[in-house]
Amino acid sequence: MTKIKSISISGRITLNMHSLNNEGNEGNQVLTRQVTIIDNNQKPVTVTAVSGDMLKHILSEHFWKVAKESNISLSGTSQVFNANRIISKDLKEYKMEELKKQDVAMDAVLKTCALSDIAGAMITDIGNFARKSVAEFGWLIGLPEANETENYFHAKFVPNASSTETDSGNLGQNIFHRPANSGIYAFVGNFEICRIGYNDILKTYPINEDERKIRYEALLKSILYTFIKPNGAMRNTQNPHIVSFEGVISYSTSSCPAPTVSAINEDYETEIEGITRNLNTISNNSITSSKFSSLSDFSEQFAKLINETEPGEL
Repeated sequence: MTKIKSISISGRITLNMHSLNNEGNEGNQVLTRQVTIIDNNQKPVTVTAVSGDMLKHILSEHFWKVAKESNISLSGTSQVFNANRIISKDLKEYKMEELKKQDVAMDAVLKTCALSDIAGAMITDIGNFARKSVAEFGWLIGLPEANETENYFHAKFVPNASSTETDSGNLGQNIFHRPANSGIYAFVGNFEICRIGYNDILKTYPINEDERKIRYEALLKSILYTFIKPNGAMRNTQNPHIVSFEGVISYSTSSCPAPTVSAINEDYETEIEGITRNLNTISNNSITSSKFSSLSDFSEQFAKLINETEPGEL
């Protein structure tokens, strides 16, 4: 099997009528998340977006489900999908004095919890311990020429609302405005496969090869599921219409990183092809990149990665 050290994805996904990520509320108005970027004409422009934090959360939830289904090791905290992922009480086999040694704590976390390994973790009562995530997400950014947001009026149905004087018993009328976004969004993501189960301090792997393979497969499934079902806000009535997904998957079998170029750049596919070609002249042909033109094409390529590759080592 081919041993993969890093995987990158650059692409454009078209989402219609979604509200996956919002800034919060102002009165009875839900504020959609927007960012200001520099477009291809070197001009600032404001577009709708989904934060990398939201994408990371979506991936983590899918990984948690796969891990539970496959009996992959999770801490007691991650078993209930708590945002902390792991706390010192989950590491019962270790004394607090031992855990305050960062190298020991890293081994303990990696052995105990696959989700903390993949998505990262912090434990504040053992010297501010931190595990860096294997997955790196950029923002999902609307293309300036192809994104729009609108607001829609909503009201909770209340019989004889005009005669209701108070909402203290959840009886009154509730009027609010929700955003709905449609557009083509640029995605970039990088996944440091060789760091699965890797102790960055000791430069060793405290888990065995079989466990690394299981976590690798779960990670790739989670990446795929993130695009098949992008969980997020307001899905109960604004489940996103996923129209298309196209882009480039690149992966590396050496220390040379798998390249990404933002799909905000109209020539991103050509750029990645050129970078791949140039990097292969100095990295013993260790970079592979391939285009995908649809979500089914993307899923086919990821299924092939799951079935025909395994995690490489640093």
